[in-house]
Amino acid sequence: MLHRTIGTYHRLECGSMPTPPVDLLHDVARLFALNEQEWISLFRYARQQDPPHPLHLTSGKEVPGVWQEAVDGIGHMAYVTDASWDLLAANDAFTEMFPEGRLPRNTLRWMLLEPEGRKTLTDWPTAWAIPVLSQLKAALASRPDDEILRQIEKEVLADPATSHLYEEGGAYIHPDGDERPLLHAIRGAGWVNMCAAQPLSAPGARLIILVFKPGQRRAHARTGLLRVR
Repeated sequence: MLHRTIGTYHRLECGSMPTPPVDLLHDVARLFALNEQEWISLFRYARQQDPPHPLHLTSGKEVPGVWQEAVDGIGHMAYVTDASWDLLAANDAFTEMFPEGRLPRNTLRWMLLEPEGRKTLTDWPTAWAIPVLSQLKAALASRPDDEILRQIEKEVLADPATSHLYEEGGAYIHPDGDERPLLHAIRGAGWVNMCAAQPLSAPGARLIILVFKPGQRRAHARTGLLRVR
């Protein structure tokens, strides 16, 4: 059933295969119809690391509905995107950030390609475009068959404002802990501290919380790290 030599699965099962090939683990997961959590567990037990990609193309495309209630209960700007960066949930505070409250369908496209995004995201070329383009590359590395991300990449490469920045590359996979300038539609110029987390049932989905502080300059002290004392 695995189309491997006799005894391959037995060696995997009894732990005598030190580093099982990724394609073997993928075939085993498909054979036994594992879900994403089971796929991650299999990979961790077999290779002591997380899998390089989700098992199913549909993974990360939906989150439990209670996430909307959770986002609504957050006082700061907050939203949830799927693995393709399509917006799944947002609270009123986040909606108010946009002129006339027009939420984007895809936050990645809005940040990189929409004129409104480039205006809202202050110092767009350096503070926003470069790290977000690096995130696009990282997302495609783990989800190379994602049609939405591929289309955004195509548009990025066709846009003179982003193509050269994209080609420069960079090693940046998430914005957690960043502080960046932003022009709020109601509250004006300020800075946002960015908190990023992942709904564990949806690999690649993100919860983003933006803590906004008004002011043209970064005059406030940076929040220290939390640790057990």
